[in-house]
Amino acid sequence: MEFQTFFEQMKEKLIHTDTSAIAGKLAIQVNITGEEAGTFYIEVLDGRLAIEPYDYQDRDVAITISSENFTKLIEGKADPVMLFTLGRLKVDGDIGKALELKKFI
Repeated sequence: MEFQTFFEQMKEKLIHTDTSAIAGKLAIQVNITGEEAGTFYIEVLDGRLAIEPYDYQDRDVAITISSENFTKLIEGKADPVMLFTLGRLKVDGDIGKALELKKFI
């Protein structure tokens, strides 16, 4: 599968997520490794969710994860803390902001 196809599938799974529990701004860059390698961002600003396939320079945090583990993460089949502990999820920036993903996954 190509990155664009993977991205569209992930966007479809996340776009209708309730982000009301997230106050202020949250900007997470997601770096996908593996067959579907690529970069996209997830931003919540004033309660509105945006997910786009771009490198996000004004981010709070960047996470690096394989496409397989990201899929498991958003489907609730993997715990982000466990993935981080096992070295399968790398965090660059505010780890607290990375954990905000748990609020809408």
